[in-house]
Amino acid sequence: MEFRAEIRILPRPELLDPQGKAVEGALHGLGFHAVRAVHVGRLLVVEFAAPSFEAARAEVDAMCRQLLANPVIENYVVVLEPLAQPVEG
Repeated sequence: MEFRAEIRILPRPELLDPQGKAVEGALHGLGFHAVRAVHVGRLLVVEFAAPSFEAARAEVDAMCRQLLANPVIENYVVVLEPLAQPVEG
């Protein structure tokens, strides 16, 4: 089966986010005073094959733990969905 994982990686909330603070300050400087907080992170989209949904979930979690996210300073959220299979007929 083919899967698509959208992985959102953000700084841990208890840590300082200097990029987010810089963007927040710039937005305030442009007159967007209602902005209360900005957090800068990454969005990765990974398409891959796995034998089942459970195996795909385990695989993408391993990808995040081993390479894509730094668990010391970042949290990640995964949205996993199967890709449409071609219809034969």
